[in-house]
Amino acid sequence: MATESSALAGSAPESTPVRRLLPVIVPALTVGILCALILLGVSLLAERLQAVLWETLPDALSVGRYSALWMIVMLTASGLVIGLLIRAVPGHAGPDPATTGLVDPPLPPGVVPGLLLVTALTLAGGISLGPENPITAANIALAFWLGRRFLPGTPAELWLALAAAGTIGALFGTPVAAALILTETLTSRAGPGALWDRLFGPLAAGAAGALTMTLLAHPSFDLSLPPYTRPHWGDLLSSVVIALAGAALGLLAVYAFPYAHRYFLALKHPVLALTAGGLLLGLLGALGGHLTLFKGLDEVKELAADPSRWTAGQFAVMAVVKTAALLIAASCGFRGGRIFPAVFAGVALGFCAHALVPAVPAALAVTCGVLGILLAITRQGWLSLFTAAVLVGDAAVLPMLCIASLPAWLLVTGRPQMQLHEDGTPLR
Repeated sequence: MATESSALAGSAPESTPVRRLLPVIVPALTVGILCALILLGVSLLAERLQAVLWETLPDALSVGRYSALWMIVMLTASGLVIGLLIRAVPGHAGPDPATTGLVDPPLPPGVVPGLLLVTALTLAGGISLGPENPITAANIALAFWLGRRFLPGTPAELWLALAAAGTIGALFGTPVAAALILTETLTSRAGPGALWDRLFGPLAAGAAGALTMTLLAHPSFDLSLPPYTRPHWGDLLSSVVIALAGAALGLLAVYAFPYAHRYFLALKHPVLALTAGGLLLGLLGALGGHLTLFKGLDEVKELAADPSRWTAGQFAVMAVVKTAALLIAASCGFRGGRIFPAVFAGVALGFCAHALVPAVPAALAVTCGVLGILLAITRQGWLSLFTAAVLVGDAAVLPMLCIASLPAWLLVTGRPQMQLHEDGTPLR
């Protein structure tokens, strides 16, 4: 009898995957919604501040909103103020952002308020960085702290994955982005269950975050470009060349990254480094125009609305200036992500190729430019393919993107990443 009971007990765990996954649903949905609300709150605060800094204030001073003088003054002042805040807030708004990635171990919860405030000011001040890295770090810290407080028996990795997925889902307006990014992470780690078992909770969190953001803010990445309907043999060469050009541009920033970081580190003080960085960003803004400021998502839509307003040379200048601005902002200490500024640089590069060779469809040129530079900057294949594809919302471009990704990946794989170890050496 005891043997039979033991056998029965031994066969019972066959149903444990379901029992293990069902309790995750409610925490996952809760975390996803909270992540989206935090992202939305920071974004709305940044938008209000941006209107004051770039519209109300220059109008009151009778200065052109995006004049060269105002861009230099505003970005330099933003660097100074953000540097002073980073020095003053608890935990200095987190570690050196040059050493952090998109999904990292949780920060102490006391760092979160200062990090969110600095992020809002960075977005409002015109710095060429997106919200993804600091918002994800803040949400991971809060989810980990609250999760371990109310459900102390749960593993730490669960809260990290739920918060990362909820934030990424909210950022892109779809849980697919979160699933793709976490797939690359989870496949490199040992863990129980099938891959979809491990993605079950994060996918629920990503869906909750995406749905919350969609209902409240209606985000859209579609540039409304003419559809890419008929692939041609010549498009194979065009897609590969443009993707390789984007990857090469991104690698220039990657290789310059440790040197730029070393230069700002030599200033010995974060306030000086951020002020100097702000001044350089202002000068770059004066060179490239106001569209090269900010994270770049709204600005790419302005480019796409009427690309004929700019020449190939102007698009090339914008792509190079935006890449340089991303390099400086990421290396001098500003808190922010690199995905959205890289998207702007890739879009500008794509429009440059289309302006040089009008026979290359704009949708193909833009998506391949974004694909190449994101592969170099993020080193995430699925994220790069997904982001490039959603800009046109056209499945016909996917085969070309997949082909173009192969030589671009061969160019970037094994090379340094745009992230440093604590000793300043590049991460590979």
